[in-house]
Amino acid sequence: MYIIEITYKVAVEEIDHNMAAHMKFVDKYYHSGNFVASGRKEPRDGGLIFATAESQKEIEDIVAEDPFKVLDLADYRIIHFKATKKVKAFDAFESEWE
Repeated sequence: MYIIEITYKVAVEEIDHNMAAHMKFVDKYYHSGNFVASGRKEPRDGGLIFATAESQKEIEDIVAEDPFKVLDLADYRIIHFKATKKVKAFDAFESEWE
């Protein structure tokens, strides 16, 4: 699992202006099965995406498609995450990713 942390570099108004394109990108990767959860950070200075992929390179390639990245509106941090303690329901999701 990967956590993609997005931090805005521009005013929220410019983010909002490009939100429809960003959400189209997000929806694409929900449909592909790569994105598991996502949302805004509070305070609203960016967002988080929980994602699955075969490799960090795959995540980097996915992130490169995000309109926020293409337009240089945000910085991205990719964190490789291995859940060592979790609720049982997580096991069902995790087995799909392996």
